[in-house]
Amino acid sequence: MSSTILDAPSPKLTLAAAVVVVGLHALTVAALVAMKAPEKTVEAKIQTPPIEIELVTLPQKEPVAVVEEEAPKVQPAPPKPKAAPIVKAQPKPIKEPVIKEKPPKATPPKKAAPPKKVIEKQPDIIKTEAPKTPATEPKVDTQAADEQRKAEERRRAEERRIREQEQQKAEQEARDRAAAQEAERLAAEKAAKEKAVKEAAEAAAQAKAKAAASNTPVNFTASNADWASPPRWSFPKRAARNAQSGDTFNVVLVLRVNKQGGIDSVRLSQPSGNPSVDNAAQRQVRSGKFTPFTQNGVPVVGNVTLTFSYAVP
Repeated sequence: MSSTILDAPSPKLTLAAAVVVVGLHALTVAALVAMKAPEKTVEAKIQTPPIEIELVTLPQKEPVAVVEEEAPKVQPAPPKPKAAPIVKAQPKPIKEPVIKEKPPKATPPKKAAPPKKVIEKQPDIIKTEAPKTPATEPKVDTQAADEQRKAEERRRAEERRIREQEQQKAEQEARDRAAAQEAERLAAEKAAKEKAVKEAAEAAAQAKAKAAASNTPVNFTASNADWASPPRWSFPKRAARNAQSGDTFNVVLVLRVNKQGGIDSVRLSQPSGNPSVDNAAQRQVRSGKFTPFTQNGVPVVGNVTLTFSYAVP
């Protein structure tokens, strides 16, 4: 009976152990409650006034990667101290129970400040005119292209020269043909004229010979008559006895003129009404002589009708 009581722990020791365990649990809960998740800090956006922006080609920058540091891991709470094992005391003389000191309270780790996000601030684009620099083109070896271009130009120039020569030759041949045709035409016209002149001369000679051989009279008008020597006109005295001063008598005569211009015959075509005047006119007209009438340049026998007027003195 007495041995069983000695093996059981004392109530004070059991109470102390229970208090220690409860205190450790309370400290752990308090540490967990005190530790909060790190809040992300958001930087306030800075509103900038509107800026006139001109599109300027800037050298491309490599994008800067924004690295967010991971929040430090929360260290786990220290493990709970295990309760001291209860050792059965060997039967010894009863001693006062030894109370072990409480272990020092575990201080929770300090909250580490969350890392700040590194935000790269873009530089404001200011309207500036970039200095104008002449764009330098890369040098390209164009010698082969230039040689090819020059060769092509020489070939085209040679073809153009050949075409011009051919065109000039064709134009010269055309001019020669035209000149030859013109010469042939002129020669033909000349031959035709000469032939016509010759034929006309032959015809005139034939007509002249025929006219010279022929005595057939040819009729002429008064306008063709030309007096070589006009006749001697005088009013007959016998006719003046029966007439009044100022009276006029018209006699129409038909004359035949020979090839020498002499008057071969006279015929009364229209009497004047006074026989004395008519007879005097036929007699007096023979005293005149005409220039020979010609046809085709050959003197011919001609018949001409003339009107003669007598005025009473």
